[in-house]
Amino acid sequence: MAPLKLISHKLCPYVQRAVIALQEKGVPFERIDIDLANKPDWFLKISPLGKVPVLVVTGDDGKEVALFESNVICEYIEETQGGAKLHPQDALARAEHRAWMEFGSAILGDLWGLETATDAATHESKRQAVAAKFARVEAALGAGPFFAGERFSLVDAVFAPIFRYFDLFDQLTDLAVFTHTPKLRGWRSALAQRPSVRSAVSPDYPALLHAFLVGHRAHMLKLAA
Repeated sequence: MAPLKLISHKLCPYVQRAVIALQEKGVPFERIDIDLANKPDWFLKISPLGKVPVLVVTGDDGKEVALFESNVICEYIEETQGGAKLHPQDALARAEHRAWMEFGSAILGDLWGLETATDAATHESKRQAVAAKFARVEAALGAGPFFAGERFSLVDAVFAPIFRYFDLFDQLTDLAVFTHTPKLRGWRSALAQRPSVRSAVSPDYPALLHAFLVGHRAHMLKLAA
C-alpha cells in the first residue's frame, strides 16, 4: 500500500488533528508543508477549498484521491487504518464524540478572532466567547485524563491543538479562560504529555505563532508589552 501523503501548513491546528490520529495509529505518512500565502498550483488543483489538510491516498486502482476537511480525514484514518481505535464502538457515544469534534472547530473559529483582534473591544469579545465555550466543555468532562476517560480518542486529537495555542498565549497575558475549569486544566496537561501531540508540530511552532501575532498586529501583544 502506497504511503499516505498529508499536505500541511506548520501552524494549522486542523492539520495537527490528522497528524495526531496517524501517529496514534502508528501509520507511516509523508508530510508536505506548503505556504498558504503562496499556494502551489498543484495544491490548488487537488484542494477544492484551497485549505489544508489534504490527505492524498492511492486507491486500489493506483489512482491518487485527495481527501479534504480535517474531520473527514480523521474519520477515514479511523475506518481504514489499524492500531488503536479512536472512536467509541457504541453508535450513540460515537455520534456524541463527533458532535464535540465540531464544537472544537467552533472554538477554533473564536480563537482565530482572538489572536487576530487588533483592538481591546474585539479582543475582549472573543476572549469571552472562548471562555464561554470552554465552560461548556468543562461541564461535559468526566474524571479524565482524556475526554472519554482513560482512552485517547479523536476528540482529544481535536482539542490538543486548541490547548497548544495557550502555551504561547499564557506567556503573553492572563486570558483567564481556564480559571474556573479544573477538569480542562487536567485534560490540557495530559494532552501536552502525549507523544503524538508533542510531535504534531515542528520545533519552530512557538516562534512561527508569535510571528503570526506580530504580522496581524494582535492586541494580545499589546497586553504583553
